[in-house]
Amino acid sequence: MESNMERGTQSKQNLISENNGSLGCFGWFLVITSAFFSILLFPISIFVSIKIVKEYERAVIFRLGRITARKGKGPGIFFILPCTDTFVKVDLRTISFNIPPQEILTKDSVTISVDGVVYFRVNDPVASVANVTDADYSTRLLAQTTLRNVLGTKNLSEVLSDREGISQSMQMTLDEATESWGIKVERVEIKDVKLPLQLQRAMAAEAEAAREARAKVIAAEGEMNASRALKEASLVISESPSALQLRYLQTLCTIAGEKNSTVIFPLPMDIISPFIKK
Repeated sequence: MESNMERGTQSKQNLISENNGSLGCFGWFLVITSAFFSILLFPISIFVSIKIVKEYERAVIFRLGRITARKGKGPGIFFILPCTDTFVKVDLRTISFNIPPQEILTKDSVTISVDGVVYFRVNDPVASVANVTDADYSTRLLAQTTLRNVLGTKNLSEVLSDREGISQSMQMTLDEATESWGIKVERVEIKDVKLPLQLQRAMAAEAEAAREARAKVIAAEGEMNASRALKEASLVISESPSALQLRYLQTLCTIAGEKNSTVIFPLPMDIISPFIKK
């Protein structure tokens, strides 16, 4: 990445050094002539020579087709020479755009539709004018292809669970590719991942089956804990016969409190046992 940035910076410096080369004798003659008539017709030429750019804008000035400075002019007032100088305004504010939904085949052969949003701004006005025809449109196209390339190397589970990592990977890739265009990609976000309807049903059935399996495991664990508690209670009651009588009375109170027409009276086995033996 550092080597690409160095190459981009070097190519930009080479372009500017070439543009700052000699204008030639005829070029300097035109510049001097334009300056002379500007001074001669000063009250009138001032309306043509003075230009204003806003706080969030910069002006890239071309003199006889060559860039005059390595940085854009502005904000505020600047002067140009009539007939020889032209300028291009560049907006430095952050621009956001939506990536249209892209049909992508993931690494595990699942077709999904993914869209996103990209935030970028012009970091170098001179490079954005001199190195690319339309920096905005080129960045939009590059974002679409980058989204396809990055998600094509991911499984469906990674796409659904690691959106932040995918966004960072896309941002680094776009920022590296647009460095020579004078573009700074600030943020990339994945908005929505649309799955095929059949796959949605299959995933819903799988999740429902997993929930049912967990519910059965929890119910089995509850039954096991309850059986252990009943075993401990039976051991305590067996040590004290009077505790069993108290349990009978408590059961009767519970049944009577519910206003039932039928009352079940538990008869202790130690009372019936002598009759059974006879």
